[in-house]
Amino acid sequence: MASEAENVKVDDLQPHRQPRMRRPIVLFVLASASLVAACLAAPVAAEPIGLWLTEGGKSRVKIEPCAERLCGTIVWLREDLPGIDARNEGEALRARPILGITLIAGFKPSGEARWNGGTIYNPEDGRTYDSKIELADPHTLRVSGCVLFFCKAQHWTRVE
Repeated sequence: MASEAENVKVDDLQPHRQPRMRRPIVLFVLASASLVAACLAAPVAAEPIGLWLTEGGKSRVKIEPCAERLCGTIVWLREDLPGIDARNEGEALRARPILGITLIAGFKPSGEARWNGGTIYNPEDGRTYDSKIELADPHTLRVSGCVLFFCKAQHWTRVE
């Protein structure tokens, strides 16, 4: 007859384990916390610095820092548009090429994703207007030109 010690199985000597239900819950909690932390750390808005396609695809404007402010220069113009600034209010400027014109200038930060205090030049009528810009999202720039309190806005699309 076998002794009682011989009838003990190796499994009986192992400490009793709980079901592994805790591991998926812990992993889920850690993954959720990581996701929330990543969302909170993600930038809400980017800077408007970069290349933008104007509304209607007429031109591309490169926005960059100019001293302590932002400005934007026309770096590409659709082929079917006039290449000279024929409607400029200044007669001496009417023969200058539109490519290379500073279209927007003088913008300073005025809040999260907003810049004001600038101007925008409109080659279609040759006039310069007070302006403000706002990032609607990292890929869309809302550009407003104003006379008194009447404003007209365009939405530009980020190219790069």
